[in-house]
Amino acid sequence: MDAALELLDPLIFDKAYAYLHPAPSAFAGNATLPAVAESAWPRDNIIRQCISILTVTQIGASLLYWVFSALSYYFIFDRRLEHHPRFLKNQVRQEIQSSMNAIPWINLMTLPIFLAEVRGKSLLYTDVSDYGWAWMGVSTVLYIAFNDIMIYWIHRLEHHPSVYKYIHKPHHKWIVPTPWAALAFHPADGFVQSLPYHFFVFICPMQKYLYMVMFGLVQIWTILIHDGDMISGHWTEKFINSPAHHTLHHMYFTVNYGQYFTWADYYFDSHRSPKPELDPIHEALRVMREKGLVDEQGNPIPQKPKTE
Repeated sequence: MDAALELLDPLIFDKAYAYLHPAPSAFAGNATLPAVAESAWPRDNIIRQCISILTVTQIGASLLYWVFSALSYYFIFDRRLEHHPRFLKNQVRQEIQSSMNAIPWINLMTLPIFLAEVRGKSLLYTDVSDYGWAWMGVSTVLYIAFNDIMIYWIHRLEHHPSVYKYIHKPHHKWIVPTPWAALAFHPADGFVQSLPYHFFVFICPMQKYLYMVMFGLVQIWTILIHDGDMISGHWTEKFINSPAHHTLHHMYFTVNYGQYFTWADYYFDSHRSPKPELDPIHEALRVMREKGLVDEQGNPIPQKPKTE
């Protein structure tokens, strides 16, 4: 967030706050207005910072959600899965509504953390030379590893019976999720699972623009693992927690808790390998055959146009 405000203050916010909340001007005689308008709230004003952070997070999270969920839904997600018997009526609309309801509350809960970043309480730094280029690579690896293990355990603990029904159950309403389900959860669930990303820069130095990019990529990854893609048999599935793994997580609940990699699931005995026979598309195609929409090979059957 520190990097975002550094970019947006001179481009947008300085002018916006000068217009909405201008600094009082003292006129004497024929004094004229200053050449450059200023706001009564300087950049380090805490009220201005709070408003700016909430504005950036609301617009930024919503844009990422709408753009990348739409791209994944229309170009990757297999729309035949919408015929699966456990695909809910109006599910896409429900997923979108749930996501859009969650985003503002998550942003509000995250505000104190972002505010601490902006006010210099974190270990974010600007100049690469402060730690060198090698540390850029090392901090990236540490960031991913820290998030991976922390989110594994947060996610797994959220499945404990004493917690699950209060926080995580709303996200598992979507047995066969679409990319629109990426943020469709209880706000407390989204906030808790995001905590490792935020806490990392308070315990480990990280270049702020690198952190901004990594944080954005995390949001995109969260969308992509909900695309329902059950491609299996590739060598990377032994290491990467792919959309296939997360599809099985939604279907079987107590497997594949990982975020990026499978090592924690292997080590802590919660891994379930994607296999072709587990693909929910088989059940979706069965329903489509019963409706006369596809033949025995899964090929579409031309439908007669509906007459009024």
